[in-house]
Amino acid sequence: MPISSIRPLGKTETTAATLTASLSRILPFSCVDGPGSRMVLFFQGCNMNCGSCHNPQTIGLCNHCGDCVSHCQHGALSLIRGVGQRKRLECDASLCQSCDACIEHCSRSGNPSAKRLRVDEVVDKVRDNAPLLDGITFSGGEASLQRRFIVALCRKLKQDPECQHLGRLLDSNGLLAVQHWPELMSHCDGVMLDIKAIDDSLHRTLTGRSNHQVLASARWLADNNKLTELRWLVIEGVNDSQAELDGIIALYEKLSARMEATLPLRLNAFRHHGVRTEFAATYRATSDERMAQITAKLAEAGVYCYSTTD
Repeated sequence: MPISSIRPLGKTETTAATLTASLSRILPFSCVDGPGSRMVLFFQGCNMNCGSCHNPQTIGLCNHCGDCVSHCQHGALSLIRGVGQRKRLECDASLCQSCDACIEHCSRSGNPSAKRLRVDEVVDKVRDNAPLLDGITFSGGEASLQRRFIVALCRKLKQDPECQHLGRLLDSNGLLAVQHWPELMSHCDGVMLDIKAIDDSLHRTLTGRSNHQVLASARWLADNNKLTELRWLVIEGVNDSQAELDGIIALYEKLSARMEATLPLRLNAFRHHGVRTEFAATYRATSDERMAQITAKLAEAGVYCYSTTD
């Protein structure tokens, strides 16, 4: 038998039927995660570690340590012990009240109630709501980390008569390597791209990662008319300096010149809701006055923008 035909021990071929993804939660209806009425799939796991994240429980992956079990007042969490040091955390969906009391006790910013679902299981959930939806948004966490699942899911949705009308958008931090965008974007309508900061040092401070790959992704998406929207979370006194504002304007102009359609810039005001306690205690919520000032300056510079405080 030739060596090339021998499979490694313990390895099995993954197909669309067996492919799974970790989902923190599924929001049946949303009007703020893309145009129209949308179902939002929040994937578990992120390759940034933003203190300002409003979904910090989607950042990490559960390592089944069990530290959260005793903090569940409804008895939904249990630690199943196996042979030797093996253990597995389980969440009983029939008991879980989605109170999120367990999440603040996870040092990894994980979600013990996150579930692994197959493609067909997600399609079934989409189909149940499809008549009332305009589209689906893949969010997180960072959805592009589970791009193989998203590609397989999109293929199934396009083949399903009840789901094929749905638009498909990705909410992303842009850290995906450029060579992976073509396949993913052949199945998605576009990307809503988050810009955390223009200055690379500041970006590293806010996210733990450089923004070089983010900007490379922005250029590729613009060149291929897949950049649906830029998003900027404005943290007053942190990333709203004149230098950052000038940088945002310059980036917008460069990206717009590459695109056929008008590029919108969505400004999100930093709020404390859902944010980690230590970050919220350090930085104040962005005021409506500051958002109005920034919106006016951007509009004066010819940037097509809108604010979530509108």
